[in-house]
Amino acid sequence: MTVEGKDTDDLDEEPGEEIESAPPLKVGEEREFATSGLKKKLLKSGTGWESPEVGDEATVHYVGSLMDGTKLESTREREETVTVKIGEGEVVKGLEHGMVTMKKGEVALFTVPAELAYGVGGRGDDVPPNAAVRFEIFSVVSSCIAIFKLHNEEVLLFTAVKYRAVLIDGTVVAETPEEGIEFYVKDGHFCPALPKSIRTMKRGEKARLIVQPQYAFGEEGRDTNNGFQSIPPASVLNIDIELVSFKPVIDVTGDGKVLKKLLKEGESTSSAHEGATVTVSYIARLEDGTVFEKRGVDGSQPLEFITDEEQVIAGFDRAVSTMKKGEQAILIIHPDFGFGSVEVRRDLAVVPPSSSIVFEVEMLDFIKERAPWELSNQEKIKAAGRKKEEGNLLFKMGKYHRAGKKYEKAADYVSEDGIFGDDELKLAKPLRVSCWLNGAACNLKLNDFQEALKLCSKVLDVEFHNVKALYRRAQAYMELSDLFSASRKLWRLIPRTGRSR
Repeated sequence: MTVEGKDTDDLDEEPGEEIESAPPLKVGEEREFATSGLKKKLLKSGTGWESPEVGDEATVHYVGSLMDGTKLESTREREETVTVKIGEGEVVKGLEHGMVTMKKGEVALFTVPAELAYGVGGRGDDVPPNAAVRFEIFSVVSSCIAIFKLHNEEVLLFTAVKYRAVLIDGTVVAETPEEGIEFYVKDGHFCPALPKSIRTMKRGEKARLIVQPQYAFGEEGRDTNNGFQSIPPASVLNIDIELVSFKPVIDVTGDGKVLKKLLKEGESTSSAHEGATVTVSYIARLEDGTVFEKRGVDGSQPLEFITDEEQVIAGFDRAVSTMKKGEQAILIIHPDFGFGSVEVRRDLAVVPPSSSIVFEVEMLDFIKERAPWELSNQEKIKAAGRKKEEGNLLFKMGKYHRAGKKYEKAADYVSEDGIFGDDELKLAKPLRVSCWLNGAACNLKLNDFQEALKLCSKVLDVEFHNVKALYRRAQAYMELSDLFSASRKLWRLIPRTGRSR
């Protein structure tokens, strides 16, 4: 018996858990909300921990129907998501109440009583009076203005401000040039009150701040330095400030090594994501401004590639996956996500070793990989088989992280949330189990033993005596120094294998 994934085994996709202060809903479980009569059935768990609140915007797909299955409306059929500002009455109350319980990527079915739907009057010829309705909601993303997050990626703010700071006696201690000054909000500037205030302002807004010493320069004051006047101890400041502009700068990788500065917002709410076929134009430069490559400008052809397939450098791939059609951005890529420590000759210049590089890029178009809910059952099974084979190839090449992602996608196509006929289930179930097992093999190779345990447990939930799942789970326990659990799993293997090794 081997731990390799050359033969297909078992993989698991651990669903994130959700909602409220009550125990989190499990996939397939339904719960009624207090006395409102609203019911929620979780079809697919989301990711992260954030849910939208009143005042936030939620971008979703949804399908509305009567209780007898009659379809009322579907954003999926229009192939266009909708963005709803929670609390503004843009949709029926039941839909809003449901959205605030959801996380990014979650799918849920809500049964909405008439009083939270279309009431005693119904809706024209479509919805009868006093009719309950159902909404199947696919949560795409939510964004909160007060918390600077976008698509679950950390967002920095690159801002331009004008300000003039004076003491109580009118002495000017700081003043920006007429065009203002630019800086990253996270880096701070002048005094602690300034970046804190900027986070509450809108573009073009002017304000006067009265800043107490604890948010200025404290009991010590400040000596003259860097062109700033000295400030006496315990000084209160009056600051007139104007927020000229700000540009969100997305930390794509979370470690500051791939930054995306938005120049122009895209035309839609949907980003390319992994597996999309994208078409982009760009100018690529070194930090000193030397242009080393152009595509889609000055008569050259745009670049077309599939994201998450290692067809371009990792930083460019990761950043482009977050872009919308028509979006323009500056990408600043650290050598760890660029060309690394080697010298690379490109079309127009040589990129020296360990160079940070800058792309000015525009997303011209993309074609997203079709989601599971857009496919028929037969298409889901074929897509899952194809993804699994791609994962097997990557596993043999030693690319375990990418292989694991392929297995996870494959398992998602034939997930337990789907409704398959008997003949289809005979194909879907072993394929799902095979992908879970192979994913566990990837996690063992990557030393992610906790995730390996989760995936093996998924298999054992449906195949109690699956030998590979038992063996791989025992391996994970051994690596975690849980020898008691490991021995228990290995003993269970003996009757199945007829061996005591």
